[in-house]
Amino acid sequence: MNTNNFVEIISALHQKKVIAYPTEAVFGLGCDPDSFSAVKKLLILKKRNKEKGFILVASNFFQLKKYINYNLISKNILKKIFLTWPGFITWLMPPKNTISPWLIGENSMLAVRVSAFFPIIKICNMFGKPLISTSANLSGKIPAKTSNEVYKQFGENIKILDYPIGLYQNPSEIRNIFNNRVIRKG
Repeated sequence: MNTNNFVEIISALHQKKVIAYPTEAVFGLGCDPDSFSAVKKLLILKKRNKEKGFILVASNFFQLKKYINYNLISKNILKKIFLTWPGFITWLMPPKNTISPWLIGENSMLAVRVSAFFPIIKICNMFGKPLISTSANLSGKIPAKTSNEVYKQFGENIKILDYPIGLYQNPSEIRNIFNNRVIRKG
């Protein structure tokens, strides 16, 4: 069901449901990163392989603290990251060993981003923590760029925040914090 009501979106997240929301470039699917039942629904809905892992998107750095192992990151590397955030770069960082394995899949690093995009900031601030962020499409299909495209792929299965996407043409760039290698071009 399409809605422009943030309260309904937050309510769906608290009910461990999957939501669709606009990002800087495409619509994303998201859920509570700490709920196995929500993540399982997302994997089934998207027909996504659980080994791939996910991106966590947040409104600020502090929302990511419980997921990242900062003891392994130097102050100089953190300064470099903070120069790009909030923004459109996703960084691969070492996860805390207490996070749920479904967040990283078969990877050794956790993908995280602090967004500067209003709908994401508002959702994360109202929810009080980051969201899982993956493109709104069935695996192998083209990501949705409008709420109607999301609805055509997923129907009534999720709440959709009916709000326009940002102006970027491609999904966020993904970089490794330790060697600055670009994993996915933005």
